[in-house]
Parts: sequence; C-alpha cells; structure tokens
Amino acid sequence: MGEEKDEIQQMDAARRKYEFKKQLEELTSKEGSGTELITLYIPPDKQIHDVVAQLRDEYGQCANIKSKQTRTNVQSAIASILARLKYYKRPPANGMAVFCGTILLGGDRTDLQCSIIEPPEPLNLYMYRCSSRFELEPLLDMLEEKNIYGLLVIDRREAYWGFLRGNRIDPVNGATSTVPGKQRKGGQSSVRFQRLREIAINDFYKKVGERASEAFLSEKDFFERFKGLLIGGPSPTKEEFEAGNYLHHEVQKRIIGLFDVAYTNESGLSELVDNAQDALKGQEIVREKALMTRFLQEVVKENGNAAYGEESVRKNLETGSVDILLLSSRLRKARVTIRCANCAYQREITISRGSANETASLEVGGCPTCSAPLGKEEVDLLEELTHLAVRSGGTVEIISDDFEEGSILYNAFGGVAALLRFRTGY
Repeated sequence: MGEEKDEIQQMDAARRKYEFKKQLEELTSKEGSGTELITLYIPPDKQIHDVVAQLRDEYGQCANIKSKQTRTNVQSAIASILARLKYYKRPPANGMAVFCGTILLGGDRTDLQCSIIEPPEPLNLYMYRCSSRFELEPLLDMLEEKNIYGLLVIDRREAYWGFLRGNRIDPVNGATSTVPGKQRKGGQSSVRFQRLREIAINDFYKKVGERASEAFLSEKDFFERFKGLLIGGPSPTKEEFEAGNYLHHEVQKRIIGLFDVAYTNESGLSELVDNAQDALKGQEIVREKALMTRFLQEVVKENGNAAYGEESVRKNLETGSVDILLLSSRLRKARVTIRCANCAYQREITISRGSANETASLEVGGCPTCSAPLGKEEVDLLEELTHLAVRSGGTVEIISDDFEEGSILYNAFGGVAALLRFRTGY
C-alpha cells in the first residue's frame, strides 16, 4: 500500500513538473515592444495590500512615459494585474508569479495576456520589473534537480567522472594514465619495473582523485544536494582507489557503493547507473529506465504487449488494453476538436503546439457539410491521453529524454507508447 502511494505521488509530481516546464516554455517565447511586459514576484509572506499600493503608484508614474503606446500598454497591464489580485486575500503557500503585458503576435497584431503561476517551491524574493521579455530566471532555477549523485569510473588506463541529476547523466571530464603495461622493457629488473609501475598507478589515482573531487565540490550547494558517490570499474582497481583515500575527505565519506563496469570512458557512466540500480532505488531514472527497457523488450517480440504511435495507442486506450501509458516529457502537441454548431459535423486532429495552420484553414472554409462557421476546442495531448488512460484503469508515466531510452521514446516512437495488458491487434 505504501509503495502504491509513493508511485502515485511520483506520477503526480512528474505531471506537475511537466505542466510547470511547459508554462515556462510558453512564457519564454513571448515578447513585447519596448519595456511593456510586467513581471511580478510575490513571496508567501508579502501582504497583498502592499503589492496593490505599489502597483497603483506605478500606474501613476506611467504618466511620465513619453511613448503613448508604451504608456497605454503598461497601464493596461497594471490594471489587469490589479483586477486579478482582488481575488487574493493573501499569496498562496509558495507565493505567486504574475506575467502580464501586450504580446507581439506577428505583423501588427498584439494581445494583452496575463498569466499567474503558483511555483512548486516558495519564492524568496519580491520583484516588480518591466522589460521586453518576462523575467523567468527565479522559476527556471526551480527546475534544477535538488538531489545529485557523483559518478566515477576508473581503471589503470583511464577514468571519467560526472553527475547524475534526476534523470540526466551529465559527463564532466576524464583523464588517461601513463601507467606502463605489465611487460617490462629489456634491461629492467622485475622489481624496479614493478616499483615504477606502482608509482605511476599511485600518481594516476592521485590525479583522478584531485580532479574529480574538485568537480564534485564545486557543485552549487554541495553539502545539501550531493547525496553520494558511485564508483565503477574492474577489480581490483576500484577497490584500490577507494581504499587509498585519493578523494577529498568530504567526497570520500559520501561513497555509497562500488560496482563492476566494463567501460571506463564516458559511456561507462551510463553503465554505472544501470548497475547501481539497487543503490539508487527510488530515483526517477531507475524506474523510468526499467519501464523503457521492458517496453523495448516487448516491441521486439513477435507478439509483444506493446503499442506505439498516437493512433495505435489511442485505439488501445479505447479498448481498455493499456496497462501503462508512456508519454515523453518533450511532447508538445494539442488535440483539437473542430465541430459545427449547425449540424453534426465533427473532426479531431492533433497539431504541434503553436501551429494552428490546419485548424485556421478549416475555420476559414467553414463547415464542409453546411458551410456554417466552425468552432474549435483545444486540449494538451498529454492531458487528453492521461485522462483516457486513467478512465480505463491504466497508469501514466512521463518519461524524461535525459537518458538514452527516454530519447528513443521521443525520437523513434513519437513520444507516445504503451505497455498492454493484452494484445488487440492495433
């Protein structure tokens, strides 16, 4: 029961993160003329009446703006914000971010738009700013992974290190050694050769320890965010490296496991994460990798319980055969329903976000049955498919593309796939 509750919380968190990221992407794309776009950050402990008082003062100050268009647009934005703040006695638990202004739509067209976002974490600043773009940096910082792991793979020839940030493996740097092979050159005694080899190995371990430690310790908020170090490599190299205390003591004491890996270059970091799944249990990447591995195994089977592509998955959702719906976090599409109010004509299409050419051309032409004007309803494709899955008793996983299998879901399967309860032929 507890594990099921954790899974539901993880899914809800993934959806909230998807929605938050999508909102920021949409705001990033908006642009105004001059300094007409208002960004307002209100922390949870700020009094709304104080904010309202400042906005009214700013409204009066707008009289000093020389450009009539800019003056009118800024005053309209402030008035729009004031109208919305009437509904708040106090800020939400995490505060609120308000983005309002006259947006350029192309050509001579503009539109006054206002968005309010309740952030996933408490805002710790108050800000009022006018610019040609919205100030999003404080919210973008919230998308950064809060918990990170260090990754280090090493043998006596080379080493590589990096980070595991949520679902993303972030390679940093590597080093190669000058350790001589086991065959000594002519004229050297075996004892002397072995001594030189041991010195070279020790020097290489020291170099790796110093450079890797520097990279790990330079990470922002190391003591709060750095949750542990995974070390991979062949035996006895990784054991020698750990036992020799070559890492900085703050990094050394955070080692949480040694794991066998075949590669000690950049690709070895991914292998290390795969082999350390037990140590990383509960991390998003482990769960998502396991789901994608299972899906890819089903795809290659002759009668595997898997479906992919929007059309196939949609049909399986309608039959109730979908067990787990897999949706890419990069999915940016909308499901549009076009219908005639005068007759029974209706059509559903999927379009890319921000690309309404097809629906626009249909609306211009009118209803193909009775020529009456057409109306349309638009919903995010991820939300629509999620609703269909939940209604049919399935679960939903939003898969990041920050690892190889996640990228395959988006690039090879269009970002929509499913693990099935039973085969349907779709």
